[in-house]
Amino acid sequence: MVNPYIFREYDIRGVAEQDFPDDVTYTLGKTFGTNFRRNNIQRVAVGRDCRLSSPRLHQALSEGLLETGCHVIDLSIIPTPFLYFALFNLEVGGGVMITGSHNPPDNNGFKVCVGKGTIFGEEIQNLRKLFEKGDFESGKGTLESQDIRARYLKTVSAFLEMGKQKRKVIIDSGNGTAGIAAGPLYRSLGVEVSELFSEMDGTFPNHHPDPTIPANLTSLIAKVKEQKADLGIGFDGDADRIGVIDEQGKIIWGDQLMILFSRAILAELPGATFVAEVKCSQTLFDDIKKHGGKAIMWKVGHSLMKAKLKEEKAQLAGEMSGHIFFAHRYYGYDDALYAGARLLEILSKTE
Repeated sequence: MVNPYIFREYDIRGVAEQDFPDDVTYTLGKTFGTNFRRNNIQRVAVGRDCRLSSPRLHQALSEGLLETGCHVIDLSIIPTPFLYFALFNLEVGGGVMITGSHNPPDNNGFKVCVGKGTIFGEEIQNLRKLFEKGDFESGKGTLESQDIRARYLKTVSAFLEMGKQKRKVIIDSGNGTAGIAAGPLYRSLGVEVSELFSEMDGTFPNHHPDPTIPANLTSLIAKVKEQKADLGIGFDGDADRIGVIDEQGKIIWGDQLMILFSRAILAELPGATFVAEVKCSQTLFDDIKKHGGKAIMWKVGHSLMKAKLKEEKAQLAGEMSGHIFFAHRYYGYDDALYAGARLLEILSKTE
């Protein structure tokens, strides 16, 4: 029996060994694969984070996908934004990211993308019904591996317009997957980078990979002060959420980050539209209006935010949790690596 509570609002997740034994994970693969095929999707990208359970889940899930006739592009161990990037840059019609994000080390889960968006709500419940019914497509899929890191770094760095000021940043990847990309990306922009906990380790031995909790930022704050850096950037376990420290070691919260980003965007695009979640301060909404922009308050949830951003043709959306979505000079999904780069761009243009 599958635990029905693994089918959440935005993803499918639970305790890896308990909720995702091989047979359940294999059947999830068949469920996702059937859903892809019935949406006329055959080529799908699959990525995974660095949790200890991820290789096993990846194996069982891929077998299920192949059984339905899906052509699987294996992206190996990647940050979640790489999977989203693949949806826009590879010939795929959907994807699955195996990640426990910022949850405890024994947790894991699946983010499912159909087309270029992440499914949520009723669509996830429809997957549960399909799983329980067992009415699956069958076919003989194929598997190929692709490394998209170089393509991501080259493409993303081209979206940025760095100024003349040389800046120094400390990054804390929390032993998550940001470690493979943050340093190379920021160095390619001419920034001096010092790294903390960039080695991937699914036990997260140094601190829990959630940069919105101040206790998890103590090493980063200390390093920023010690090295007199201009900025500290922390990432969650799969690099879709950001935490930021200023040069004095103070935390810059999600809505404060949105103020910095919205002002920079409004200087380029007067009258631009922005979406922010209900927990953001009134200061943010007032600041956007004061600088000539349009601010929309919206519900929490990364899938809901992405959908609203697109619907309103907004330039930026953000949450207090550190999910920042750039449509301005980007694809409209939450990518903490890119958000960090945009912050460094602003600093490089500031005296």
